[in-house]
Amino acid sequence: MLDYHLHLWPHGTAASQPTLDELAAYCESAAAAGVGEIALTEHLFRFAQADHALAGFWDDDPDPALRRQLAGYWNEHAHADLDAYVDAVLEAKAAGLPVVLGLEVDYYAGRMDNVAALLDGYPFDVLLGSVHWIGAWGFDQLGDPVVDAEWDARSIESVWDAYTSALEELSASGVCDVLAHPDLVKLSGRRPDVPDEWYDRMAEAAASSGMAAEVSSAGWRKPVDEAYPAPALLARFRKAGVPATTASDSHGLGDVASRSADLRAMLAEAGYETLTAFRARTPSQVPV
Repeated sequence: MLDYHLHLWPHGTAASQPTLDELAAYCESAAAAGVGEIALTEHLFRFAQADHALAGFWDDDPDPALRRQLAGYWNEHAHADLDAYVDAVLEAKAAGLPVVLGLEVDYYAGRMDNVAALLDGYPFDVLLGSVHWIGAWGFDQLGDPVVDAEWDARSIESVWDAYTSALEELSASGVCDVLAHPDLVKLSGRRPDVPDEWYDRMAEAAASSGMAAEVSSAGWRKPVDEAYPAPALLARFRKAGVPATTASDSHGLGDVASRSADLRAMLAEAGYETLTAFRARTPSQVPV
């Protein structure tokens, strides 16, 4: 098994320079759960380099309350140094730890070429692509009153449609290798009675781009209480020939390799016999 989605810093906490001991602890926790390799995949928006290149994208949104909320969230987080993060993970690799260098790359409407230019030249092994905001609405920041009010104001179908359109643009950009938590939009537990249309579009987006899809235990820790993706979506990925990775999306040591046995059972049920590992953004198949 793999855990190809791990963060070092919980949201709302300051970034700190990773140490070799810290990364070794991640590897030890993963190994205890039967996971043989991990990918460190901190959010791109946590780095000052992203701030210089991408800050202000929220100004495209016509809603001033959403613009202010997302700007505040961004400014709280975007302070770490990308070069120092990369050096720390490369040091861990050189020391023989079973880690690969990754990043979680959020979707930026109309700006994915800027993202590609920012990341060009870095020795990443794998890049996760994710959609965390629709316009300036950070829809997964549940508990924020501005975010929650928007959930009440929009129809579920319009939310799912906007999310899926963003996922399609992200996939078509070719910037990333893996779709992280592909149906994240369900995290609040609100979803259409018949989501088939959106599942079909998500599967087509992944298949046409050549991306892998992440099977993640993180959804079991959210109000929806379901892994990402839903079984019906995972079945569509499998039918469309979309390869898979597995992940905990841990934001700290406590959830590393969370429920990996349950993820293995999901993969078996869907008919997956291998997972996709990456080196220098080149995929290879490894046993589940």
